[in-house]
Amino acid sequence: MFKLFKTKSQVNICAPVSGKIINLENVKDEVFSTKMMGDGFAIEPMEANNIVSSPVKGKVVSIAETKHAVGIQTNDGKVEILLHIGLDTVNQKGEGFKALVKNGDRIESGQPLIEYDRVLMKKKGYDMVTMVIFTKPLNESIDLVKYEGQNINAGDHILNV
Repeated sequence: MFKLFKTKSQVNICAPVSGKIINLENVKDEVFSTKMMGDGFAIEPMEANNIVSSPVKGKVVSIAETKHAVGIQTNDGKVEILLHIGLDTVNQKGEGFKALVKNGDRIESGQPLIEYDRVLMKKKGYDMVTMVIFTKPLNESIDLVKYEGQNINAGDHILNV
């Protein structure tokens, strides 16, 4: 039969960590707050967090040598996401971070990707805000203003793109 209407496929984006949602504009780093790397949102993790999970089903396309950032592409290739863990954590040169996946791995939404030493990061004074950045331009803008300040759990649905 003929398809008269094309259905627009959507990708469900889930929280990679438990914590409080913050608009990207409120992140204390100009690279993220001015959206130089792309649109998205951030989560201020709860004190007990030390695992960052995948917000989508897809494939790991890059893991920073320092293990503080992971690039993910959805299975359909339409959405590319950068998960960036903490501000200035690149300066740790990988110390305190452990990759639980490798480049090329197929992943499920909610699957643990990176584990970090919460105590070490706190002792060194790092802000562990976790950014979810859409690095491939989206057809729509991300509007999470209504969620600003709300607490969420890792794996909770946040939005569709």
